[in-house]
This record gives sequence, structure tokens and C-alpha cells, in this order.
Amino acid sequence: MEINATLTTHTGFRFAVRRARPEDEPTVAEFFTHVTPQDLRFRFLGGVKEVSHERLVAMTRSDDAHIHNFLAFSIDGMLIAVATLACDPADRAGEVAICIRADRKHLGVGWELLAHIANYAEGIGLETIESVENRENRSAIELERDMGFTVTTYPDDPTLVLVRRRLGKPL
Repeated sequence: MEINATLTTHTGFRFAVRRARPEDEPTVAEFFTHVTPQDLRFRFLGGVKEVSHERLVAMTRSDDAHIHNFLAFSIDGMLIAVATLACDPADRAGEVAICIRADRKHLGVGWELLAHIANYAEGIGLETIESVENRENRSAIELERDMGFTVTTYPDDPTLVLVRRRLGKPL
């Protein structure tokens, strides 16, 4: 299954998606300077002021068959979103995390990128995808519900919810 794609949102915004590479680390670091503090908190589920070198390495690595890192670029080459699909050792379920540049939100990027990742996950044989969300991240939870995800309470943490979607069903 191919990660690379050119996607068009419902607003007509076009962007390209490709696999992250280790040499993308400086670009990804610069991307996070254009993400709101709240979105950083939602993405990393905690108070992160700056994304560490270790996290940047993890988000650009390509040496683990269970980790799939996606980068989304506007047609002019600007990095507008980063995403990770982390699969369990049996490659049956995957956890998705997406972060979008603040000035490129509300264009449909999140919907198209998540749909692309869901199709990719299904293509590599995953049965389910899920995401752990902060309860305050209402826009992400609403988008995921609209895409057929179910929302349940996250065990042992009332500030979080688990959203899960069984693959094999159309969006």
C-alpha cells in the first residue's frame, strides 16, 4: 500500500502526502513552531512547549515496520500536517495521531488526511484504527464521529476518550 498521494479537500484545497524521512527532521521541527499551544497539548496529551529531538526522530523514522509517519505538504511545498499510524505488533490495530498547522486548519485537511490513513491502514491489513483524544478536543472528536468512529471513555483517565473505527466499512 502506498503512502504517497495528492488529495483534494471539500474546500478545493490540494495537498500532497508522503512518507516522512529522517532528513525531514528540521522541517518537522519548524512545522511545530506554527502549531498552537493547545494543539501541541492535544497532539502529545500533555504540556509540551517544544517538541524534543527524540520525538522529532520518532516522527521521521522509517526503520520500524509498525510505525508509519506521514507528512502533508501544500502544493507550494509548505509542511501543513504531520501524522503517525503506530500499529500493534500483530498489525491488527493502529493508533493515529494528526497535527495540522494553525493557519491551514478548517480547510478539510484533517478529514482527507484521516481518510487517507484509514484507507492505507486497511490496505496493509489492519482491522481497526483508534486515537486517544483529550475530551476538550471537540473538533477532532466530532470529525472522527462523522467518519464512523465510536467514542468511549478512556480507562483510568477521565480527561481522555478513545475513538475507534473498525475498518472495512466505507466512510
